[in-house]
Amino acid sequence: MEDKKEQGSALHEPEVKAAIQGKDTVGMSHLEDIERVVSVTDKDEKKDSMNYDRVDPEIARYATSTGLQISEEENRRLRTMINRRVLPVMIFTYFLQALDKGTLSFTSIMNLPTDLKLHGQQYSWLTTCIYIAVLTVEYPTNYLIQRLPVAKYLGTSIILWGTILACHAAVKGFTGILVLRTLLGIFEAVCQPAFLILSSMWYKREEQALIVTFWYMMNGGQQIVGGLLAYCFSLIHSGPLKSWQAIFLTYGCFSVLWGLFVLWWLPDSPMRAKCFSEEDKTLMIERVRSNQTGLQNKRWRKDQFLEAFCDPQMYGYGIIQICTTLPTSGLGAFANIIIKGFHFSVLQTQLLAMVLGAFIIIILLSSTWLIKRTGQNLLIMGIYVIPSFAGTIVLMTVVNHDTATKAGLLFSYYIVLSFWAAQTLGMSMVSRNIAGQTKKSVVVAFNFVCWAAGNAAGMFNIARIHLCYNTNLSHLGPQVFLSWNGPRYFIAFATHLGCYVLLVTDIIVLRWYLKRQNTKKDRLAEAGVPEADPKNMTVHGFEDLTDKQNAGFRYVY
Repeated sequence: MEDKKEQGSALHEPEVKAAIQGKDTVGMSHLEDIERVVSVTDKDEKKDSMNYDRVDPEIARYATSTGLQISEEENRRLRTMINRRVLPVMIFTYFLQALDKGTLSFTSIMNLPTDLKLHGQQYSWLTTCIYIAVLTVEYPTNYLIQRLPVAKYLGTSIILWGTILACHAAVKGFTGILVLRTLLGIFEAVCQPAFLILSSMWYKREEQALIVTFWYMMNGGQQIVGGLLAYCFSLIHSGPLKSWQAIFLTYGCFSVLWGLFVLWWLPDSPMRAKCFSEEDKTLMIERVRSNQTGLQNKRWRKDQFLEAFCDPQMYGYGIIQICTTLPTSGLGAFANIIIKGFHFSVLQTQLLAMVLGAFIIIILLSSTWLIKRTGQNLLIMGIYVIPSFAGTIVLMTVVNHDTATKAGLLFSYYIVLSFWAAQTLGMSMVSRNIAGQTKKSVVVAFNFVCWAAGNAAGMFNIARIHLCYNTNLSHLGPQVFLSWNGPRYFIAFATHLGCYVLLVTDIIVLRWYLKRQNTKKDRLAEAGVPEADPKNMTVHGFEDLTDKQNAGFRYVY
């Protein structure tokens, strides 16, 4: 009798889901698959149940009311299926976006500035305008990501930015390329926010740091492949197209084709994934229930919107992005120019950029590995900022006068990029620590507004520069690298040191705050408050509760 009772309990939820879906019966294969991974006991029957009024209708069709216990073996099988379908799209799309965006850096030594008659700070504005565009459209973009099928929105955006990139080959002057770069920023703005949403939608909380690292390290990948491809294009000396025109046209056309593939291949969500069986859809949804950060909810909630702006987390993550993207923007846009300033040839410059890309990948993977081993996210961030201090000081103080100093300066330039670990881990903490779909969309948007602001604008003391040099200068991010101050860029690197100090301070404060919030919730659990026990609240993981509303939610730090 006990076995029958357990079996009846286990089969009840699939039958309810089938009824919701308009099915008359549940296939035997469905029941066998669910029974294979579910363990239901009398104790489970006494659990609280999910409030379907707060659950997205698409999730409600598949999610059980009390949750399923999925075995580790089954979890690995599901993760493998997701990795094959979703992860390659995120990785290659981000690689393509980084390659498209970084193309300007490579074409800077292909006579593009000369052919377009760029002068002064005009080259800097071609990078700055992208981030101004991102900053402007970030909130509307995140609203659309929450409301629209994310894969369709992403694929369409890829096609549009590929078209814009191909049109770069036809420009004749500064105005034309400035307009195209601005449009490129508008359509590329969807990429990173969409990937954070996809990472939290498909992957468990403990998997997300590595997943975000996988696609974000393609910034290094594009340095490796982009440097090699750029050198090949630089060999074009005759024909109807100049080398920089050929590279823009080629990358743009390929991006359009990739966008069409994404529209066909990438599912919008586990619920809409026609490539997976109904049974696997249920299991994929249930495996992320324990995240307690939600999966999808298209309802806009005013209380979550207001809570986001009152949460110190949002500003803490934003500061991380500002303090890491300000140095990144300048070093990225002027990477080849800086290295060439060390008196290397064009070929050496491109090949050394490839080494830089490999170093970035090593930094990101090693920091994620340390987090997996130690569980200390913010502490690892702080440790990886230390080499940035050392490298920047060397670049500011050592004069390039022989082969030995040339090698030392190059090595110092590489280790400066170690702060990228903080940028990547900060993004993954947003996906892991912010719950509630409306709140998450606001925080993600703010995070990338800061990301764009850090790339386009910096904490640069204009008054001091004006007093020292009697020059009226813009303070926009890549323009911290002022043309008259090259190729060593003392002012830029001094600004970077200020960013690193602020970054370390922010990491310390954020760690203290998150640890304090967890301690408060632990005390509630110790006092016997059932809602403060994470195990009791897992069942409510799809109810669109924020991390503050859910007393059972615990932050990673």
